[in-house]
Amino acid sequence: MPAKFPARPSVTEPVSRLDLLLRGATALTADPARPVIHDACIGLRGDRIAVLESAADMPAHVIALRTMDCRGRVVIPGLVNIHTHAALTYVRGVAEDLGFAPAYTPGIPTATDLRPEDARALARLGALEAMLFGSTLINDSYVHAGVTIEAMAELGLRVHASERIHDADLDAVSGGTWRHRGEIGERTLSAAVALAERWHGRENDRIRVQLTAHAPDTCSDSLLHQIRQARDRYGLIVNTHLAQSRVELERVQTRSRLSSAELLDEVGLLDEKLIAAHCLFLDDADIARVGRAGVTVAHIPKGNATSGAVAPTARLRQAGARLALGTDNMHADMIEVMRWALAMGRIQAGGVSSAWQPHHVFEMATMQGARALGLAGEIGSLVVGKKADLVVLDFRRPHLTPCVNPLGTLIHTAQGRDVETVIVDGQILVDSGSPTRVAESEVREDAARVVRRLWEGS
Repeated sequence: MPAKFPARPSVTEPVSRLDLLLRGATALTADPARPVIHDACIGLRGDRIAVLESAADMPAHVIALRTMDCRGRVVIPGLVNIHTHAALTYVRGVAEDLGFAPAYTPGIPTATDLRPEDARALARLGALEAMLFGSTLINDSYVHAGVTIEAMAELGLRVHASERIHDADLDAVSGGTWRHRGEIGERTLSAAVALAERWHGRENDRIRVQLTAHAPDTCSDSLLHQIRQARDRYGLIVNTHLAQSRVELERVQTRSRLSSAELLDEVGLLDEKLIAAHCLFLDDADIARVGRAGVTVAHIPKGNATSGAVAPTARLRQAGARLALGTDNMHADMIEVMRWALAMGRIQAGGVSSAWQPHHVFEMATMQGARALGLAGEIGSLVVGKKADLVVLDFRRPHLTPCVNPLGTLIHTAQGRDVETVIVDGQILVDSGSPTRVAESEVREDAARVVRRLWEGS
């Protein structure tokens, strides 16, 4: 089942005709060999980057079907949003102040209140927001994924998705009771596998499917073993929430006599194929265990800080874990997330150091996410031969002027709303700040109707 990439065009192949040429921007490439190109010419042919040069080095014979004047702009690789639940836009502005994840919180609408058409409308809104703010790939999981994956992918961005797998009754969990039922696990795991069989590798590999074990406390030991077996059979990546609350740790310790990280290790899931979100409450032994295993930590700095917590990112990185960035719930601005990651890391360290600089969080939002998803050779940096996934930001704005250091300005003062153009697979999906494949007003209105029904209980 693993998707096969088309052969990458030779970087030495002569280029004379381009589909699109972006001229005059400052390119922040996320490529350590050539991190910044001023007055850049970025040429796209098909779904690939065919030219990446400064204007002074641009061959004179190149002809483009379309040329975009990008003077005053900054171009970056498409941002890889490693952990989202796009449909959870319906608890925006409420769940942030409750102190706990929505699935565990009584008194608010839950996933079981969502009809398939509701989930579709909400996920479409969340994915559109992410795309407008510069995410060209979202790694999403929630309910009714068989419906939402298509709705999100229709926007044109890359969608990696999964049905939420668990065998705990999550309605009971929100009331403080953990009851594991085999039929729930069988249903959710079967739905996740069916999603992979139908969608993995579709749309020129824009769509991929993963297996999302909701959390160690909401998946029994037996179900975690079954997820590992399905992962090995189908060659898929696994997502989970790990050490996201002290309640989770207490439940797993009581049930399995292990920490959450120890349990995932015992069932064979704690390795480089795992993306583990949050990782807030790991002790020293588990930090070392996660690092040794080469796990990718989906760092959620803004969402976690909102609830009063922050992951031990420096220690995780020193132990060997990879750090990638995600927005999680309620908002989808990856530029803001980079800023929060930088600030929270410095608060933990007690100051500014060379070990935690803008280029570190920029890598987390680009190449580290690509590596975690097995796409390092395809996306995550602006390099000739890679996929034409890129984002253009308008830096002709007061809060981005002057621009002495483009990367520092991006991380410290830019916003998702500064995104002007988004391109995926060489296709323009956002033009002048507006989506090209859907009517934004219609997406917003559809989601708003769903949210009114959910909160009014009608």
